[in-house]
Amino acid sequence: MKSYASAPLTSIREYPKPEMLEQFLMGKSPTLCFVDLASDKERGFAQIAEIQRFNSELSVIALLSGNDPELILRCLRQGAADFLIQPITDEQLSGALGKLARLLKLDDGAHQTFAKIFCFMPAKGACGASTLASNFAFQCKRLGAKRILLADMDPLTGTLSFLLKVKSSYSFMDVLTRGSEKDLDDDLWKAMVTTSQGVDVLLAPEMLVEGVNDVRDAAPVLEFARSRYDIIVVDMGGAYGEWALSLARMANELMLVTTNELPALQAAQRVLGYLDNNRIGRWKIKLIVNRYHRDVGLNREVIGTALHTEVFHIVPSDYEAVQRALMEGKPIPSNSAFGKAMTQLADRVGGREQTTKKSSSLGGLLSLFSRTSS
Repeated sequence: MKSYASAPLTSIREYPKPEMLEQFLMGKSPTLCFVDLASDKERGFAQIAEIQRFNSELSVIALLSGNDPELILRCLRQGAADFLIQPITDEQLSGALGKLARLLKLDDGAHQTFAKIFCFMPAKGACGASTLASNFAFQCKRLGAKRILLADMDPLTGTLSFLLKVKSSYSFMDVLTRGSEKDLDDDLWKAMVTTSQGVDVLLAPEMLVEGVNDVRDAAPVLEFARSRYDIIVVDMGGAYGEWALSLARMANELMLVTTNELPALQAAQRVLGYLDNNRIGRWKIKLIVNRYHRDVGLNREVIGTALHTEVFHIVPSDYEAVQRALMEGKPIPSNSAFGKAMTQLADRVGGREQTTKKSSSLGGLLSLFSRTSS
């Protein structure tokens, strides 16, 4: 244990396994982490990803053996705040720490807040994740959030422009393109988003654009936005692929949306297994059952037992209210069954206690999941 400028330092002399890293980050609660890429470039790069997965707000500085522009860009896109090149001098270190202090506004004692990211992930198509995401974003205004971003990050089939009846000449693809060429600024960002009823909206491409099938990393978009908003609500197109995984890793809360119909629940089971295999922690996943109808499909208790995951929230089927709001491009009224459920959802994730009813019967349908349950 050493100290620098009265700050305690802890040294880990080998690349820790994920379990050890998670325990260390939770136990020590560090504010800055130096990651060695000089000894092993790929393992060090993977370590940055692991740190961001466990604590996306932790500042990371990459330690490099030489001036490698491609590696530097990879590290920054992966989430590193800055880098140092060997031999590391006092000037380099002071400059990096000064930059972090300015970014976080630590020199005047005022910590800059970073947006909490809620990602709505459909278990399969037509589960209503986009409807939930858009209405949840408007609910966040009621909870007091002043700066809210609703981002349609579905590169192929984004529908928020249709749901909200808004248009824009730009999409998140333009943010990615500009961000790779030069740093974004506030004026450029304002041109990229459009506003709907007090919420900034970043849209998906309306038509297929060049490079849309090659997107892998959402960090350039969300990292820029995190320091400018209180809450970011992301509408994801699905669960699979590097693009979806990058969103899932950056999410503070991952809302997995399904219905209580058997095909959707089987899809949700597969998604949970895929997320487990890609080290997306179950602790951040919240299972939401949309369009719930007790007379159709499985009940709440059966769903939770079959998927080995607690059902976090249920949104009832409310076809008329949803369709009416869809035609008008407006949030679904809070006095409707759907609106009341969304109010409860926002209250729960905002820390307000809610009581939920559970059905008593498991029935005989659990056997349908026995072949693929983990």
